[in-house]
Parts: sequence; C-alpha cells; structure tokens
Amino acid sequence: MSRLPMFAGLDYHQNVIQVCVQDHTGQVRLNRSCNSDPAEVTALLRQAGHVSEVSLEACCGSAAFGEALAAMGSWRVNLAHAGYVSRLRSSPDKTDFSDARLLSDLTRVGYLPSVWLAPPEIRDLRQLVRHRQSLVNQRRNLKLQIGAAMREQRVKIGEHGRWSKKWVEAVREHAGLSPAVRWIIQEKLGELAWLSGRIERACDRLREASSPHDLYHRLHELEGVGEVTAWTLLASIGRFDRFKNGKQLARYCGLSPRNASSGDKSADAGLVNACSRELRAVLIQCGHGLLRRPGRWRELADKLKRLGKPTNVVVAAVANRWVRSMHWRLVSAQTKLTEKLTDKKELSAKKLTVKKKGL
Repeated sequence: MSRLPMFAGLDYHQNVIQVCVQDHTGQVRLNRSCNSDPAEVTALLRQAGHVSEVSLEACCGSAAFGEALAAMGSWRVNLAHAGYVSRLRSSPDKTDFSDARLLSDLTRVGYLPSVWLAPPEIRDLRQLVRHRQSLVNQRRNLKLQIGAAMREQRVKIGEHGRWSKKWVEAVREHAGLSPAVRWIIQEKLGELAWLSGRIERACDRLREASSPHDLYHRLHELEGVGEVTAWTLLASIGRFDRFKNGKQLARYCGLSPRNASSGDKSADAGLVNACSRELRAVLIQCGHGLLRRPGRWRELADKLKRLGKPTNVVVAAVANRWVRSMHWRLVSAQTKLTEKLTDKKELSAKKLTVKKKGL
C-alpha cells in the first residue's frame, strides 16, 4: 500500500457521515456514507490508505466526534469554520457527496479555514455559560412583560428602587391593578423568583467548574473583570496564546471595525459580525464599566469624546484597546512563567550532572 499522504473530509450529521478521501494529486479514492460511529469511520479511513489529515465542519457534536476520531488513529483532525466553508461553495447543488469532497480538497491544498478544537472541560464550561445566559434572557423577558402589564394599567411605583423587594411587594398589593392583571403579575413574579433561584444555582455550578482553571483567577485580577466576564472569556477563548497578537483577539471578539472599501472609497461599516454575540456584549458592558473608573481607560474615552466620537464608538474603542492589553498581559505573564520553569529545570539538571561527576 502506498505511504503517500491522503486527506479526508467528513460531512458530519448526527446519524450519518459522508466520508471522502483524496490522494495528494486530488484523485478521489473513496466517497461513501456510513453510520455516525468513530469506529466505523476509522475502518473506512484505514481501508482507503495512509490518511494524514481529517477535516469536518464545526457544528453541534462535531468536536466530540473529532476528539474520539483523533484518539483512534495517527491522523490529525481539523475543525473547519462552517461560515467560511459555506461561502467557498460555488455549486448551486448542495449534497453530502460534494460537501465531503470540498472539505477533503481544501485540506489537501492547505486552504481549510480551521477553528480551535477546545478540550472537553472548556466545551462543558461553554454549555454552562450558555445555560445561564438563556435563564437570564428569560428573566429579562419576564420583567419586560410585567412592566408592559403595569403600563397598560397606568400604574407607576416610584417610591422604591425598581425590582427591589419593597418594589415587588408594592406591585403585588397595588390597588390600581385590576383583579385579572394582578393575578397575571403575581404569576409572573412567582416565575421570576423561580428563575432567579435557577440562575443562582447555575452560578454556583459555574464557580465550581471554573475554579480549577488558573486562567480564571488571572482574569479576576484584571480591572473591570467580574465573575460573568471571567466565565465568558474563559469559555469563549480558552487559551489566549492561540492568538498571535491582541489585534487578532479583538477581531475574534467582534470589536474591530469592519472595512467597506471599494475603488478609491474607504469607510468603516460598524463592527465585524463574525463573532460570538454573547462575548461581544459582555466586553461592551465591560467597556462601559471601564469608562467609569479613573485611570488610563477614562482618559482614552475623554480624548475620543473631545474628537467628536459618539459614545457607542468610544465604548467599542475602549473595549478593543482593553482586549489587546489583556492579551499582552496574560500571554507575556505566561511566557515569563514558562521561561522561569525552564530555567529552573535546566539549573536542576546542571546541578545533578555536576553532582554525578563529583561522585
């Protein structure tokens, strides 16, 4: 059997996977479907020949499947960026057969837009962060519904802080509400209390899951970073050293301006949209907090405001610069720690060598 490298593309689905294998010249050696079982896919790949790289699109379940597949063979497993791959498809006919062939071909020529394959603990943390965020969204919607019901009855309560315990009790007992609307609001307030308890339990689970990570504690030491920001950064980014510089990280977070140039015209078109909306929202909120803190970031904001920049642009710019600074601080600290540990190991090895020679 030839030992020349071959390249495989997998069109992943929950029950069925299309497997395409090409050799180094682009000739298709195999393109067939099989069950979504790592052992069955491994048997097909070994039947095709010496497969060096395997690629599949990043989607729900593909990361766990790719990890299981990597453990069964010596090939390298890549996760392809689903958005970029979809834009590369030029054929009007979309089939699993053609999708698998495109993935294998992109892998063969080195044009596959790959993404980071996060370890299982980071993927679990992402699920927890999304679960908490969904609960928070449900709570926000309930609050909006209660406020809408009160406006419909022209009821205002200004003596207490909104959504404080005294404010909630005043809403329950307000005489201006009709019996039907009072019952609806009481039902929604009960659901709101239940959701708040679920959110607290989700936060406790997140604290338990993130506490073993050293990066989580290092993020807490940065200005403007609270628990939610640290959880989101740890789950979404995982490792800061996988980005070459802070500019790449800021673009990944969706904080870089999108260029809209054509011919001799050049303009910005807002922030880039190819990002995690939850991550960008958390960082924008962090930017609002940095504007209220005296120091470097408030000075930057004041300078931009004097230049006539609107507040939303100022907040995004501050968040962008802060993310770049965060990347430099975290990666440089990790590099120094690695160098220090390496120097200690080398010194210990030298001492051991000298001691053996002395004996």
